[in-house]
Amino acid sequence: MLRYFAIRFGRAAITIALVVTFAFVVLRLSGDPAQIILGPEAPPEAIAAFRAAWGLDDPLWLQYFHYFGAIAQGELGRSMRDGRSAIELVVERIPITLALTLPALAIKLCVGVPAGIYAALHRGSLADRMVMMLSVAGFTIPSFVLGLTLVLIFAVKLGWLPSGGQDSWRHAILPVLTLGIGGAAVLARFTRSAMLEVLGQPFIRTASAKGVPWRDVIIGHALPNAAIPTVTIIGFMIGTLIAGAVVVESVFSWPGVGRLLVVAVANRDLAVVQCILLLVAATMVSSNLIVDFLYGFLDPRLRQTVGKAA
Repeated sequence: MLRYFAIRFGRAAITIALVVTFAFVVLRLSGDPAQIILGPEAPPEAIAAFRAAWGLDDPLWLQYFHYFGAIAQGELGRSMRDGRSAIELVVERIPITLALTLPALAIKLCVGVPAGIYAALHRGSLADRMVMMLSVAGFTIPSFVLGLTLVLIFAVKLGWLPSGGQDSWRHAILPVLTLGIGGAAVLARFTRSAMLEVLGQPFIRTASAKGVPWRDVIIGHALPNAAIPTVTIIGFMIGTLIAGAVVVESVFSWPGVGRLLVVAVANRDLAVVQCILLLVAATMVSSNLIVDFLYGFLDPRLRQTVGKAA
Protein backbone atom coordinates (compact mmCIF):
# COMPACT_ATOMS: atom_id res chain seq x y z
CA MET A 1 0.00 0.00 0.00
CA LEU A 2 2.82 2.42 0.83
CA ARG A 3 4.41 1.69 -2.53
CA TYR A 4 1.06 2.43 -4.20
CA PHE A 5 0.85 5.84 -2.52
CA ALA A 6 4.53 6.63 -3.14
CA ILE A 7 4.26 5.97 -6.88
CA ARG A 8 1.24 8.22 -7.24
CA PHE A 9 2.71 11.03 -5.18
CA GLY A 10 5.89 10.77 -7.21
CA ARG A 11 3.95 11.04 -10.46
CA ALA A 12 2.06 14.01 -9.05
CA ALA A 13 5.29 15.82 -8.17
CA ILE A 14 6.75 15.17 -11.63
CA THR A 15 3.55 16.44 -13.28
CA ILE A 16 3.61 19.68 -11.31
CA ALA A 17 7.31 20.18 -12.09
CA LEU A 18 6.67 19.69 -15.81
CA VAL A 19 3.76 22.14 -15.81
CA VAL A 20 5.80 24.78 -13.99
CA THR A 21 8.74 24.26 -16.35
CA PHE A 22 6.54 24.54 -19.44
CA ALA A 23 4.93 27.73 -18.13
CA PHE A 24 8.32 29.20 -17.23
CA VAL A 25 9.77 28.64 -20.69
CA VAL A 26 6.71 29.70 -22.69
CA LEU A 27 6.19 32.91 -20.72
CA ARG A 28 9.77 34.02 -21.22
CA LEU A 29 9.69 33.27 -24.93
CA SER A 30 6.36 35.04 -25.52
CA GLY A 31 7.57 38.62 -25.05
CA ASP A 32 9.57 41.02 -22.94
CA PRO A 33 7.68 42.04 -19.78
CA ALA A 34 9.73 45.24 -19.55
CA GLN A 35 8.50 46.45 -22.94
CA ILE A 36 4.88 45.65 -22.12
CA ILE A 37 4.81 47.04 -18.57
CA LEU A 38 6.84 50.21 -19.23
CA GLY A 39 5.30 50.86 -22.64
CA PRO A 40 6.77 51.20 -26.13
CA GLU A 41 8.01 54.76 -25.49
CA ALA A 42 10.10 53.87 -22.43
CA PRO A 43 13.79 54.83 -22.81
CA PRO A 44 16.32 51.99 -23.15
CA GLU A 45 17.87 52.93 -19.80
CA ALA A 46 14.56 52.37 -18.00
CA ILE A 47 14.01 49.04 -19.74
CA ALA A 48 17.52 47.89 -18.87
CA ALA A 49 17.06 48.93 -15.24
CA PHE A 50 13.73 47.11 -15.06
CA ARG A 51 15.19 43.93 -16.52
CA ALA A 52 18.13 44.07 -14.11
CA ALA A 53 15.86 44.68 -11.10
CA TRP A 54 13.72 41.61 -11.90
CA GLY A 55 16.57 39.37 -13.02
CA LEU A 56 15.35 39.23 -16.63
CA ASP A 57 18.82 39.91 -18.01
CA ASP A 58 20.17 36.69 -16.51
CA PRO A 59 20.52 33.60 -18.72
CA LEU A 60 17.36 31.53 -18.97
CA TRP A 61 18.88 28.57 -17.13
CA LEU A 62 19.90 30.84 -14.23
CA GLN A 63 16.41 32.35 -14.01
CA TYR A 64 15.00 28.82 -13.96
CA PHE A 65 17.37 27.79 -11.18
CA HIS A 66 16.47 30.85 -9.09
CA TYR A 67 12.75 30.29 -9.68
CA PHE A 68 12.77 26.68 -8.55
CA GLY A 69 14.95 27.58 -5.58
CA ALA A 70 12.40 30.21 -4.56
CA ILE A 71 9.53 27.71 -4.90
CA ALA A 72 11.39 25.25 -2.68
CA GLN A 73 11.52 28.01 -0.02
CA GLY A 74 7.83 28.83 -0.42
CA GLU A 75 8.45 32.09 -2.29
CA LEU A 76 6.41 32.45 -5.50
CA GLY A 77 7.66 35.89 -6.48
CA ARG A 78 6.15 39.36 -6.62
CA SER A 79 3.97 41.10 -9.16
CA MET A 80 5.86 43.25 -11.63
CA ARG A 81 2.90 45.63 -11.80
CA ASP A 82 2.59 46.70 -8.17
CA GLY A 83 5.26 44.76 -6.27
CA ARG A 84 2.77 42.79 -4.16
CA SER A 85 3.31 39.12 -3.39
CA ALA A 86 1.97 36.94 -6.19
CA ILE A 87 0.49 34.40 -3.81
CA GLU A 88 -1.27 37.20 -1.92
CA LEU A 89 -2.87 38.49 -5.13
CA VAL A 90 -4.03 35.01 -6.07
CA VAL A 91 -5.28 33.93 -2.64
CA GLU A 92 -7.50 37.00 -2.25
CA ARG A 93 -9.23 36.11 -5.55
CA ILE A 94 -9.82 32.42 -4.76
CA PRO A 95 -12.99 32.97 -2.63
CA ILE A 96 -14.43 35.13 -5.43
CA THR A 97 -13.90 32.35 -7.96
CA LEU A 98 -15.21 29.66 -5.61
CA ALA A 99 -18.37 31.75 -5.16
CA LEU A 100 -19.10 30.84 -8.79
CA THR A 101 -17.61 27.41 -9.19
CA LEU A 102 -18.93 25.72 -6.03
CA PRO A 103 -22.62 26.50 -6.75
CA ALA A 104 -21.97 25.51 -10.37
CA LEU A 105 -20.50 22.20 -9.20
CA ALA A 106 -23.61 21.61 -7.10
CA ILE A 107 -25.78 22.18 -10.18
CA LYS A 108 -23.66 19.76 -12.19
CA LEU A 109 -23.99 17.02 -9.57
CA CYS A 110 -27.64 17.56 -8.67
CA VAL A 111 -28.81 17.80 -12.29
CA GLY A 112 -26.33 15.82 -14.38
CA VAL A 113 -26.05 12.60 -12.35
CA PRO A 114 -29.79 12.04 -11.71
CA ALA A 115 -30.62 12.95 -15.33
CA GLY A 116 -28.08 10.44 -16.64
CA ILE A 117 -29.34 7.68 -14.34
CA TYR A 118 -32.97 8.36 -15.25
CA ALA A 119 -32.19 8.39 -18.97
CA ALA A 120 -30.34 5.06 -18.72
CA LEU A 121 -33.16 3.41 -16.79
CA HIS A 122 -35.67 4.63 -19.40
CA ARG A 123 -33.59 3.99 -22.48
CA GLY A 124 -35.37 4.80 -25.73
CA SER A 125 -38.13 6.81 -24.07
CA LEU A 126 -39.01 10.42 -24.77
CA ALA A 127 -37.28 11.46 -21.54
CA ASP A 128 -34.11 9.67 -22.62
CA ARG A 129 -34.12 11.40 -26.00
CA MET A 130 -34.70 14.78 -24.37
CA VAL A 131 -31.86 14.26 -21.90
CA MET A 132 -29.50 13.23 -24.69
CA MET A 133 -30.52 16.15 -26.90
CA LEU A 134 -30.00 18.67 -24.11
CA SER A 135 -26.74 17.05 -23.00
CA VAL A 136 -25.30 17.14 -26.53
CA ALA A 137 -26.35 20.78 -26.89
CA GLY A 138 -24.85 21.73 -23.52
CA PHE A 139 -21.69 19.73 -24.25
CA THR A 140 -21.03 21.29 -27.66
CA ILE A 141 -21.96 24.94 -27.06
CA PRO A 142 -18.85 26.91 -25.94
CA SER A 143 -19.18 28.53 -22.53
CA PHE A 144 -18.69 32.04 -23.87
CA VAL A 145 -21.48 31.52 -26.42
CA LEU A 146 -23.80 30.16 -23.73
CA GLY A 147 -22.90 33.02 -21.41
CA LEU A 148 -23.54 35.68 -24.05
CA THR A 149 -26.83 34.00 -24.94
CA LEU A 150 -27.97 34.09 -21.32
CA VAL A 151 -26.96 37.75 -21.10
CA LEU A 152 -28.92 38.54 -24.26
CA ILE A 153 -32.05 36.82 -22.94
CA PHE A 154 -32.10 37.59 -19.21
CA ALA A 155 -30.17 40.87 -19.06
CA VAL A 156 -30.85 42.63 -22.37
CA LYS A 157 -34.26 41.36 -23.49
CA LEU A 158 -36.00 40.65 -20.17
CA GLY A 159 -33.93 42.88 -17.89
CA TRP A 160 -34.26 40.45 -14.99
CA LEU A 161 -30.57 40.07 -14.14
CA PRO A 162 -27.41 42.18 -14.41
CA SER A 163 -25.05 41.38 -17.27
CA GLY A 164 -21.83 41.49 -15.28
CA GLY A 165 -19.98 42.62 -12.18
CA GLN A 166 -19.96 41.43 -8.58
CA ASP A 167 -22.11 43.88 -6.64
CA SER A 168 -24.71 41.40 -5.32
CA TRP A 169 -25.77 37.75 -5.39
CA ARG A 170 -27.89 38.50 -8.46
CA HIS A 171 -24.70 39.17 -10.44
CA ALA A 172 -23.60 35.56 -9.81
CA ILE A 173 -26.71 33.87 -11.23
CA LEU A 174 -25.84 34.02 -14.93
CA PRO A 175 -22.17 32.97 -14.59
CA VAL A 176 -23.14 30.14 -12.24
CA LEU A 177 -25.74 28.92 -14.72
CA THR A 178 -23.22 29.18 -17.56
CA LEU A 179 -20.74 27.00 -15.68
CA GLY A 180 -23.37 24.62 -14.33
CA ILE A 181 -25.31 23.89 -17.52
CA GLY A 182 -22.31 22.72 -19.54
CA GLY A 183 -20.99 20.55 -16.71
CA ALA A 184 -24.40 19.02 -16.02
CA ALA A 185 -24.66 18.08 -19.70
CA VAL A 186 -21.28 16.35 -19.59
CA LEU A 187 -22.15 14.47 -16.39
CA ALA A 188 -25.53 13.38 -17.72
CA ARG A 189 -23.96 11.98 -20.87
CA PHE A 190 -21.20 10.06 -19.09
CA THR A 191 -23.48 8.82 -16.31
CA ARG A 192 -25.97 7.49 -18.84
CA SER A 193 -23.24 5.70 -20.79
CA ALA A 194 -21.76 4.19 -17.62
CA MET A 195 -25.15 3.01 -16.39
CA LEU A 196 -26.06 1.44 -19.75
CA GLU A 197 -22.75 -0.42 -19.85
CA VAL A 198 -23.26 -1.79 -16.34
CA LEU A 199 -26.91 -2.71 -16.94
CA GLY A 200 -25.79 -4.89 -19.85
CA GLN A 201 -23.36 -6.92 -17.72
CA PRO A 202 -24.07 -10.59 -16.87
CA PHE A 203 -24.06 -10.03 -13.09
CA ILE A 204 -27.02 -7.66 -13.44
CA ARG A 205 -29.00 -10.32 -15.31
CA THR A 206 -27.93 -12.93 -12.76
CA ALA A 207 -29.11 -10.80 -9.85
CA SER A 208 -32.43 -10.20 -11.55
CA ALA A 209 -32.83 -13.92 -12.33
CA LYS A 210 -32.30 -14.76 -8.66
CA GLY A 211 -35.29 -12.66 -7.77
CA VAL A 212 -33.48 -9.67 -6.32
CA PRO A 213 -35.83 -6.66 -6.45
CA TRP A 214 -34.98 -4.34 -9.35
CA ARG A 215 -34.51 -1.40 -7.00
CA ASP A 216 -31.95 -3.36 -4.99
CA VAL A 217 -30.19 -4.40 -8.21
CA ILE A 218 -29.86 -0.77 -9.24
CA ILE A 219 -28.78 0.55 -5.85
CA GLY A 220 -26.60 -2.37 -4.77
CA HIS A 221 -25.02 -3.45 -8.05
CA ALA A 222 -25.49 -0.99 -10.91
CA LEU A 223 -24.82 2.34 -9.22
CA PRO A 224 -21.54 1.38 -7.44
CA ASN A 225 -20.08 -0.02 -10.67
CA ALA A 226 -21.29 2.89 -12.79
CA ALA A 227 -19.83 5.32 -10.26
CA ILE A 228 -16.22 4.59 -11.28
CA PRO A 229 -16.19 6.45 -14.64
CA THR A 230 -18.54 9.08 -13.23
CA VAL A 231 -16.18 9.76 -10.32
CA THR A 232 -13.41 10.34 -12.86
CA ILE A 233 -15.40 13.10 -14.54
CA ILE A 234 -16.40 14.61 -11.20
CA GLY A 235 -12.74 14.57 -10.11
CA PHE A 236 -11.79 16.43 -13.29
CA MET A 237 -14.51 19.01 -12.62
CA ILE A 238 -13.26 19.52 -9.07
CA GLY A 239 -9.73 19.91 -10.42
CA THR A 240 -10.90 22.65 -12.78
CA LEU A 241 -12.78 24.68 -10.17
CA ILE A 242 -10.16 27.43 -10.58
CA ALA A 243 -9.09 27.14 -14.22
CA GLY A 244 -12.55 26.33 -15.54
CA ALA A 245 -13.86 29.81 -14.75
CA VAL A 246 -11.37 31.77 -16.88
CA VAL A 247 -13.66 32.31 -19.88
CA VAL A 248 -16.83 32.83 -17.85
CA GLU A 249 -15.18 35.35 -15.54
CA SER A 250 -13.99 37.30 -18.58
CA VAL A 251 -17.46 37.28 -20.15
CA PHE A 252 -19.19 38.49 -16.98
CA SER A 253 -16.35 40.73 -15.68
CA TRP A 254 -16.17 38.64 -12.52
CA PRO A 255 -12.97 39.61 -10.60
CA GLY A 256 -11.79 36.11 -9.72
CA VAL A 257 -8.64 34.11 -10.37
CA GLY A 258 -9.57 33.50 -13.99
CA ARG A 259 -9.92 37.20 -14.66
CA LEU A 260 -6.63 37.83 -12.86
CA LEU A 261 -4.94 35.24 -15.08
CA VAL A 262 -6.16 36.93 -18.26
CA VAL A 263 -4.91 40.33 -17.09
CA ALA A 264 -1.59 38.92 -15.88
CA VAL A 265 -0.95 37.14 -19.20
CA ALA A 266 -1.75 40.30 -21.15
CA ASN A 267 0.67 42.28 -18.96
CA ARG A 268 3.33 39.53 -18.88
CA ASP A 269 3.20 39.60 -15.09
CA LEU A 270 5.32 36.46 -14.85
CA ALA A 271 5.15 35.74 -11.14
CA VAL A 272 1.33 36.02 -11.02
CA VAL A 273 0.84 33.82 -14.08
CA GLN A 274 3.26 31.19 -12.75
CA CYS A 275 1.59 31.24 -9.34
CA ILE A 276 -1.87 30.67 -10.86
CA LEU A 277 -0.62 27.87 -13.11
CA LEU A 278 1.08 26.23 -10.15
CA LEU A 279 -2.18 26.46 -8.18
CA VAL A 280 -4.16 24.99 -11.09
CA ALA A 281 -1.67 22.15 -11.55
CA ALA A 282 -1.68 21.36 -7.83
CA THR A 283 -5.49 21.37 -7.77
CA MET A 284 -5.74 19.06 -10.79
CA VAL A 285 -3.12 16.66 -9.46
CA SER A 286 -4.70 16.59 -6.00
CA SER A 287 -8.14 15.82 -7.42
CA ASN A 288 -6.68 13.02 -9.54
CA LEU A 289 -4.98 11.56 -6.48
CA ILE A 290 -8.26 11.62 -4.58
CA VAL A 291 -9.99 9.90 -7.51
CA ASP A 292 -7.30 7.20 -7.58
CA PHE A 293 -7.82 6.52 -3.89
CA LEU A 294 -11.61 6.47 -4.30
CA TYR A 295 -11.26 3.78 -6.95
CA GLY A 296 -10.01 1.42 -4.26
CA PHE A 297 -13.19 1.89 -2.24
CA LEU A 298 -15.50 1.63 -5.24
CA ASP A 299 -13.87 -1.41 -6.84
CA PRO A 300 -12.70 -4.25 -4.54
CA ARG A 301 -10.61 -5.69 -7.39
CA LEU A 302 -8.37 -2.63 -7.27
CA ARG A 303 -7.86 -3.06 -3.54
CA GLN A 304 -6.74 -6.66 -4.14
CA THR A 305 -4.37 -5.53 -6.89
CA VAL A 306 -2.87 -2.86 -4.65
CA GLY A 307 -2.46 -5.36 -1.81
CA LYS A 308 -0.59 -7.79 -4.05
CA ALA A 309 1.60 -4.99 -5.47
CA ALA A 310 2.47 -3.80 -1.99
